[in-house]
Amino acid sequence: METVRIGQSVSRDRMLSFVEQYWGFDRFRPLQEEAIRAVLSHQDSVVVLPTGGGKSLCYQVPPVLAERTDVVVSPLISLMKDQVDGLQACGYPAVALHTGMTSAERDEAGRGILAGKYRLVFVSPERILTPGFMNIIQQVDVRAFAIDEAHCISHWGHDFRPEYRRLATLKERFPSASVHAYTATATERVRGDIAEQLDLNDPEMLVGDFDRSNLVYRVIPRVDVHGQVADVIRRHEREGVIVYCLSRKDTESMAQALREAGIVAEPYHAGLDTEQRRRTQDAFAEESLDVVAATVAFGMGIDRSNVRCVVHATMPKSVEHYQQETGRAGRDGLEAECVLLYSAADVMRWESLVRRSTEESADPEELLKAAMHLLEQMRLFCTRVQCRHRALAEYFGQTYLTDNCAACDVCLDEVEGVEDATVTAQKIISCVARINRGSDFGFGVGHAVDVVTGANTEQIRRHSHDGLSTYGLLSDMPRKTVTNLVYQLIDLGLLERSADDRPVLGLNDSSWEVMRGNRQVKLFKPKAKPVAKTRAAIESWEGVDRSLFEHLRGVRLELARERGAPAFVIFSDATLRDMARERPTTLEVFRRVHGVGDAKLSRFGKRFVSEIKHYCDKDEGGR
Repeated sequence: METVRIGQSVSRDRMLSFVEQYWGFDRFRPLQEEAIRAVLSHQDSVVVLPTGGGKSLCYQVPPVLAERTDVVVSPLISLMKDQVDGLQACGYPAVALHTGMTSAERDEAGRGILAGKYRLVFVSPERILTPGFMNIIQQVDVRAFAIDEAHCISHWGHDFRPEYRRLATLKERFPSASVHAYTATATERVRGDIAEQLDLNDPEMLVGDFDRSNLVYRVIPRVDVHGQVADVIRRHEREGVIVYCLSRKDTESMAQALREAGIVAEPYHAGLDTEQRRRTQDAFAEESLDVVAATVAFGMGIDRSNVRCVVHATMPKSVEHYQQETGRAGRDGLEAECVLLYSAADVMRWESLVRRSTEESADPEELLKAAMHLLEQMRLFCTRVQCRHRALAEYFGQTYLTDNCAACDVCLDEVEGVEDATVTAQKIISCVARINRGSDFGFGVGHAVDVVTGANTEQIRRHSHDGLSTYGLLSDMPRKTVTNLVYQLIDLGLLERSADDRPVLGLNDSSWEVMRGNRQVKLFKPKAKPVAKTRAAIESWEGVDRSLFEHLRGVRLELARERGAPAFVIFSDATLRDMARERPTTLEVFRRVHGVGDAKLSRFGKRFVSEIKHYCDKDEGGR
């Protein structure tokens, strides 16, 4: 019962002393203390904290307090390596076992684990149940298992992985150990499913605030994807940006288009060879590359804390995916921007992909039902004109109390209605009705847009559609704008679009209500106004010497390259800004900077203090 005694009696001050020693933090974030006590008290738990909310600390603190070895199940080698690099930089004894290691390296790690050298051992869900690893951890009497990215175990989660289901046997093989599930994105239904699938014993449910107040959310109609993405990236010069695309082909064309626009960018997807993916990922982590166009393969293993912008060139297939992927922005707690370029065509494309992907599964009907539900919720998030922060909080079952978040396109008054939207809708619907009249097969979105904007195409001439009364009715609008309006009408249920391989447009009862003037229509577009700076962005730079901050970024990059480690492992942007705000010129003052622990003080303190002192002397001399 020693674990119970420790969990109940350990003081908050003692916990914080370890946090201060290793990580340089002097306070807990919400629910961290409760999650740590659950591990120490041998109480199974499900912990849901947003990305950047400090989940890792919840399983990192207990083994150093209890002086034991715990095991973390992590889904990606890159994620394990980044976590171990970060912990070792803090002086924390951790190791990972994965296929990227040589047999000699794995043997050495195994001997270290048996000798009690490490407090945390990271391992993949595929490796943890192998006889060799089981033999090792049974000998060291593991008392706690942390399951990272635990949503992967649930059919109702957004990233189901069959290999996670086997983790339920941990409770059978280690009846005296507690199991703790951690994730950033889980609805109440998914949380319950995680607990059931892992066979947790009366788990403590610790659910944090899903709202990421430091993020600015924008959902913008997609009309010129490459141009729009380039415009967003230019707002974040010399800052980390991830551009998520749906397919491998899309990432290649996006990276090429950005390079042609003068932006250094590289693609990342599972089809690239391992070495090319590694180079891109390492370059992004060490900040020699700032922009990556990627599929979701560039995901959980990306730990760069100062990503200042995430762009979705295509709508994700679930709100959970969106929450997790946008969560890679602003992990350091500083301001960041999240832009989603939306078209209803994304929904149709995802529906087709989802149907194909579930056909070969063991339970295709159940999986398809779950996937379609998730897709519909994502579509509603994109199409409803409401506070984005409120929409996300309420989706995850939480109440959002603020009337105006001041951190999304809706609350920043960046969205406006299309003038004479009902008349515009009538023109488009009327055009669809006329081109379909007498046709046995119908026409798609592209042709309808060509007709109503007055294009001169061979198909229009062949069908004599240039003689229709609706031909050229919207010739004063850009073609891409009209295309987006057509998809808005589809989203609103005012036009039908078939679901086959060659989708065509059609009318329904709602279409005729609009045509007869019995139904008003609202269509939206971004306002032609400069993008506003949010309150968070202004406050986070308050008192910071920007020139010194940029200088310290250079020092950090140099140290990272010398060590072959990601730049964020040295210090986060939040820590560098605090240095550039306080300008410490002694080690004693430097130790009080947010994010400076004992190990980093010892390793990097003299270099940074020297650089800051030199900068301040030079600055004073220049006045």
